[in-house]
Amino acid sequence: MSHSAQFPEEASDEGEFERQEDAFREFVSADRSTPYPATAGRYHLYVSLACPWASRTVIARKLKGLEQAVGMTVVDPIRDERGWAFRDGPGYGKDPINNFAFLSEAYFATDPGFKSRVTVPVLWDKQQRRIVNNSEDDICRMFNEGFGKLANPEPNIFPKEIESEHNKLSAFIYENVNNGVYKAGFAVKQAAYDKACRTVFSALDELEARLAKKRYLFGNHIVEADWRLFCTLIRFDAVYHGHFKCNIRRILDFPNLEGYLLDLYQQPGISDTVNLDHIKRHYYFTHDEINPTRIVPLGPALDLRKPHGRDKLKY
Repeated sequence: MSHSAQFPEEASDEGEFERQEDAFREFVSADRSTPYPATAGRYHLYVSLACPWASRTVIARKLKGLEQAVGMTVVDPIRDERGWAFRDGPGYGKDPINNFAFLSEAYFATDPGFKSRVTVPVLWDKQQRRIVNNSEDDICRMFNEGFGKLANPEPNIFPKEIESEHNKLSAFIYENVNNGVYKAGFAVKQAAYDKACRTVFSALDELEARLAKKRYLFGNHIVEADWRLFCTLIRFDAVYHGHFKCNIRRILDFPNLEGYLLDLYQQPGISDTVNLDHIKRHYYFTHDEINPTRIVPLGPALDLRKPHGRDKLKY
């Protein structure tokens, strides 16, 4: 019996998921050192609230107070063979900037020969009418540093004093948790799935131990790595546990990780960036190679407002 990969061009011969590289990597600069100077109203962010990569840019935009300077449009969480679409619906809408029907139009406007998978987020330059960047890592850093006085100075989610250790931990979280759940979910051979799933839970065990004595990953200051981890944790019990078969344990079964997740979710404004309806409908309806019936589960019932107890940790 043969099995089809959700994204065949990103599947190895061993049945492992190998994510494509981001295609556009230019930068907005506060010092005008790039062709994209920081200017209020010039740039627009296209996102899906279902996507953990895009959600991290939504959080960074909110934390840095850039909601007036950088506009944002949310795509329909249901993605079909034509890709991410702009439609009117609860929590998403049509494109007010270019009147695009599909996000792919932004990619083709920037590179008419583009042939890879169209992804979110996208930072669009309204003046040059092209994509500046489609890497969530770059966009978060730009929101933190590249918009100068347009952005709030605090919080600084990329503090220089921990830069090396921060980069190392972020890479660990990306490889083993953020992308790790996708490696498990998109695996098309048992050995590839087994390896990926075990890697995810080994990493979660390590992070659970780290958070036993620290409120956040680096003590009392929330940094980008925390939001990177949060965007996977908030989706884990609702989607990755069942849909991606990362079902050895739930986040609910990790006392420190669960409290940490609740703590971050309850930070001012963060719950506004989370849409579990978009998340569940996207994964269960869009990934038809994994869930061919497209039935979206009713659960789980998550109480994200219950006390987290993390404020008792002094470091």
